[in-house]
Amino acid sequence: MDLKQLRAFVTVADTGNVTRAAQLLNRVQPAVSRQLRLLEEDVGVALFQRERHGMVLTEAGKALLVYARRAMLELDRARAEIGVSNEGVAGLVTVGLLPSTCDIISSPLVHAVTTTYPGIRMRIAMGYAGDLQQWLETGDIDVALLYGIEREPLLESTPLLEEPLWVVGPLSAKLTRRTPVSLESLRTRPMILPSGPRGIRALVDHACITANVELTIVAETNAMNIQKSLVLGGHGLTILPPIAFAEELGRRQLTAAPLIEPRISRTIAVALPANRSVGRHVRRAVELLVQCVRNAVRNKGWPEASWIDR
Repeated sequence: MDLKQLRAFVTVADTGNVTRAAQLLNRVQPAVSRQLRLLEEDVGVALFQRERHGMVLTEAGKALLVYARRAMLELDRARAEIGVSNEGVAGLVTVGLLPSTCDIISSPLVHAVTTTYPGIRMRIAMGYAGDLQQWLETGDIDVALLYGIEREPLLESTPLLEEPLWVVGPLSAKLTRRTPVSLESLRTRPMILPSGPRGIRALVDHACITANVELTIVAETNAMNIQKSLVLGGHGLTILPPIAFAEELGRRQLTAAPLIEPRISRTIAVALPANRSVGRHVRRAVELLVQCVRNAVRNKGWPEASWIDR
């Protein structure tokens, strides 16, 4: 197994076609086919099913693809880190951002990093809290903004800010900032909530148990844009941090009110892996990431958020 074989394997897996993969790799098709054959001989199992419409990964191929991508990522990181003089700060940094934070942080972060450390190459990955935590633990990303994490042995986290959760509804709901809404008052209202055991859903479920309130959930989704779309369509109310719906609120497409009794808030933390070394280039990028978050809070670009002084 060598680098050429792995690169051919990953490219064919991505394209589903040997001819297209050969074009992307700037090789002739027989050479790519030979690399796949050698790799399959090395691992001792078929990695693809050759079908009329293209190359389909076998179960063994799917398993190998996870490790192959990780190996390619580590090689990219190494190549970027040693590709400049020892005096510079350089390398590949992959940052994981939550959907609700991506728009407000990604552009300032890329600008700050490329301006301050031209040798650092940035990658932005967007995912939900559970996915980001898993990617961070497995090494697919270097750093992430996550909901507050407690007692996670594989992660080193630092809380940055706290933000409340609000009730969000269509214009007909006539929710306003001046009239907070209690969790009890939502008992009979149709609710659209995030699916999954982590993130905002975990906070809402815990509050419901504490307040002895059972919500009427009409729909669940793991996509925030669908969550807001269903609210815009009049299917129910939802619960989100203000940053997640600030644009729609500004365009007067949605209405919103603070949630009280109990007040629910989430903590955003910057998280690094605790199970492997963190390069200097990653540390420098993290410093700029924290600065971008702080600026967003202080400039009111992160609605209702409070910075946590450390």
